[in-house]
Amino acid sequence: MEKITEKVLLEKASPKTSELEQIKTLNLSKLGLKHKDLPVKLLSRLVSLESLNLSGNRLQEFPRDLKLPLLRFLDMSDNQIEDVTTLEALSGVEELKMENNLYVTVSDNHKLMVLLPKLRLYNGKDITSSANHLRFVYTEHLKTRIVAVWEKSFSLSQPITKEKTSSVEKSFISMARQQVKFGPSSVSDFTKWRVEILAKEYLNSLTEPKKESKVAEMKESSDVLTPTKRKLTAAEESQSPVTLMPRKKPRTDLPANDSPRKTGLRPLTPAETNPVRSSPRKTGQPPSAPARRETPRKSSAVSRQKEGVAQVKQGGGVGAVKQLHVGKNASKTKPVHLKPLHVLQCHSKKDSAEDFSTQLWACAFQPLHGSTGGSRLVATCGGESVCVIDCEVGMVMKKYKVPGEEFFSLAWSTVLMSTGNKSAAAQPCSILAVGGKRGVVKLIHPRNNVAYGEFRASRKALSVLRFNHRQGNFLFTGSYDKKIVMWDIGGVDGQYNYKVVQLLVLEGSATPLHLCLPLSAPGSHLLTACDDGLHCYNTQLGSNTKRSKEMEITFPIYKKENKERDYHTVDGLSFLTDDIVASKNFMHNCIYLWSWSATRAQKPDRKSLEVSAVVLAELQWTSTEIPYLSLNTCPGRGYIVCGDDKGRLWTYHVTDLQKSNFQAGKPIQPTEVLEWPAPVSRGHGQVEGPSINSVAMDPELGFLVALSDKNMVIVWKKDESS
Repeated sequence: MEKITEKVLLEKASPKTSELEQIKTLNLSKLGLKHKDLPVKLLSRLVSLESLNLSGNRLQEFPRDLKLPLLRFLDMSDNQIEDVTTLEALSGVEELKMENNLYVTVSDNHKLMVLLPKLRLYNGKDITSSANHLRFVYTEHLKTRIVAVWEKSFSLSQPITKEKTSSVEKSFISMARQQVKFGPSSVSDFTKWRVEILAKEYLNSLTEPKKESKVAEMKESSDVLTPTKRKLTAAEESQSPVTLMPRKKPRTDLPANDSPRKTGLRPLTPAETNPVRSSPRKTGQPPSAPARRETPRKSSAVSRQKEGVAQVKQGGGVGAVKQLHVGKNASKTKPVHLKPLHVLQCHSKKDSAEDFSTQLWACAFQPLHGSTGGSRLVATCGGESVCVIDCEVGMVMKKYKVPGEEFFSLAWSTVLMSTGNKSAAAQPCSILAVGGKRGVVKLIHPRNNVAYGEFRASRKALSVLRFNHRQGNFLFTGSYDKKIVMWDIGGVDGQYNYKVVQLLVLEGSATPLHLCLPLSAPGSHLLTACDDGLHCYNTQLGSNTKRSKEMEITFPIYKKENKERDYHTVDGLSFLTDDIVASKNFMHNCIYLWSWSATRAQKPDRKSLEVSAVVLAELQWTSTEIPYLSLNTCPGRGYIVCGDDKGRLWTYHVTDLQKSNFQAGKPIQPTEVLEWPAPVSRGHGQVEGPSINSVAMDPELGFLVALSDKNMVIVWKKDESS
């Protein structure tokens, strides 16, 4: 047996490096290792380790104190493992191999599925469905029986003392283990083990109610909170389920001779010195008073603040002074100067060069697995097609089309793809989910140019899709039936077999427009921007699979509402940091920056469930009556960007906000307003500035992509020379 030293670890690691902290893959197989041969202190330095092979040794257990925060793959096959609970600290493991361990039983397999919450592949098989059944359904059945045992035979006498609690706990757990029967006899050991854990947690929830339990409430509440439903307009009430789609209607005011070059895949020619023109008013707008027209300042920059902290007034009506903090990395960044690079017309109906009416709705950059750099591939959707575009060269690399469909939303994620080879680890695979008018989610693997699956998420149109960025197999879908559903789409194998499981249904009172998950804790809450306000849901998995909103977040502009102006539609929402949220209300000419933690800390009103957003700042935006012009953020660079109805992009570098303006409570001017590049269609002249429906930025802000309601994708690139 070879002694494990720093030198040995570096020799058996990849990529080759001189520091343990940089090792990502480590092979310690067939070394005859026992438990005592694994130096925990030394191995704990492997903070970047993603794959560990310990197969072919003589290990009876895994070191309990060894925590490897980034470990995703572990091979423990061909060992002598007796206690699988020693793996509990490896909560991030997604693939585990335990073959040829003589003492590992069926009950042990079940324990691993519960102990490792992200485990999806076990001994080369996708266990997502069975694991979720054990974690949630099976567990809830046990909880119900445990509560019944308590209520029948036990109670807590006052005062509660440590001695009394200890005595009751011992008796309660013993009785629960004996009386709670569920599942086949082959897993009785697992059932007793799970019952003991759940019984302890239930008793703790009774004796220490102020402490948060690791599990959800044992008893399901009979008081179901029902969200307050706002009165629908006549147009909304008469809306046919067959024709449900965003209320922004196709333009009818475009001249027939405004057409681009006949190829729909090449960029139009940008004109460099043409002024911006106002686009005609859109038909079919919601009835309201005339918009307050304001000419935005064509400022290239505002006064810059050296520090990343500014004092602001709290906008929730309290009047206290808060501080606006940005991330350490973002606070060191400088304003980015962008220049127009390409304008593409790639979503045309029947590939017609005359199509200036198809509206483009959503775009997102492909995430780079295991990398913190930028991406140059962006997915866009609108009409009946989805495109994957290389921003650098301005070419459509992949195109997916469904005749008769109208795509409204898309989202990228990374799932595991197994090859079927037991000796090979599953590989991360970038997939794209898209949905629209038909209520069907399409799952696409762009790299292999394969649309490998689909499932019906709603009988009505889908308005928005969002993946959990920490657990890539969890997908949220929002639809025009006013519901949000959380799905587990699992992984895929080499033949693209997959399985979809519904986990949660969140009941709403209006169509969801944007879904947002906290950056640091995406598994706890979901923020939903809707036609009737901003709602918050608890998304921690537990017994209650159908839920109403936990609270509604209100904004100061609501106080100015009247018969002609309703500001409740929240048509822009995104996290800038772990705590700072940017949101936009329809017909309000400012963007709010508010604190998520301070807002959530408030106690909602009992009847309305409302809490006031703790506003940190307001950013000056345009004045328009065009809805659904969404914003986006680039947390790594401290940027917020939102398009307007004239083709312009309003950019805000948060670290540049003036301290004096925060203190005075005045709206902060944009860092820069990027003018519409006024592309020229050969033989037909300039194309006027359209409404910018959606924007996306890669993590390094090397590229910015804007989608218009005139069937144009505009690519901007960071100007390195400035």
